[in-house]
Amino acid sequence: MTRLLRSFPGLSVYAVLYLVFLYTPVLLLPLFSFNDGTIVAFPIKGFTLRWYVELAGQEALLRSLLNSVIVGGVSALLATSLGIFAARAYVRYRFIGRDMSEALVMLPLVVPGIIVASSFLVLFLSIGLKPSLTAVILGHTFLTVPFAVAIMKSAFDEFDPSLEEAAYDLGETVIGTFRRVTLPIVAPGIVASLLVTFTVSFDEFILAFFLAGDQPTLPVYIWSQIRFPAKLPNTLALGSCLLAFSVLLLVTAEYFRRRSAKRT
Repeated sequence: MTRLLRSFPGLSVYAVLYLVFLYTPVLLLPLFSFNDGTIVAFPIKGFTLRWYVELAGQEALLRSLLNSVIVGGVSALLATSLGIFAARAYVRYRFIGRDMSEALVMLPLVVPGIIVASSFLVLFLSIGLKPSLTAVILGHTFLTVPFAVAIMKSAFDEFDPSLEEAAYDLGETVIGTFRRVTLPIVAPGIVASLLVTFTVSFDEFILAFFLAGDQPTLPVYIWSQIRFPAKLPNTLALGSCLLAFSVLLLVTAEYFRRRSAKRT
């Protein structure tokens, strides 16, 4: 990459301009969250922490935050559990329909969210499941499984099968080998999968909007508040907190992913 940049100096300029274009709107979010005025425009009137202080007193916000944490946590556990077994099967075994099965697992990444959300809504209503957090959890699990499978495949790709064979030779059972040998080695990948899938579920809006009913998650709550100008400063403060939280989770997930690669 360094040699390529030296050969084409214009690529460095393009990369910098691209990053500025991509992240400038994101950086403006925390900037205006400290603005003393209620109008999002330059010049900024003054510096204040009032909007952040007011967040703690909003019961509806805290309830929606709890809903998002519950949905994200349960979805991450379900998606990662499914991803572990699916990734191990794809890496270790060759079976009929393997490629087709893997393509179907990755399908949620390319299907438009509005199609997935409306399909789940029709399906759940037809089986008697009303819009609720349970419906959102099922939808988010479907959405996050591809991320879990991709991360766990990377962890299992670097795993040495001879370690499991040695455990079998020493008399360990299949379940015991998986618990004592396989899981500890791929544990950083599991942590990375949990963090990434939780972040995807926590930030997801379309499925939650269709399936949450009267139990909105945090993104749905933010959408309902951003339509009112008086609520905009609080929404900016909340968005800044979510931005910092998401970046922290993704950095942590990347740390564990690299640790998993080095460990294997």
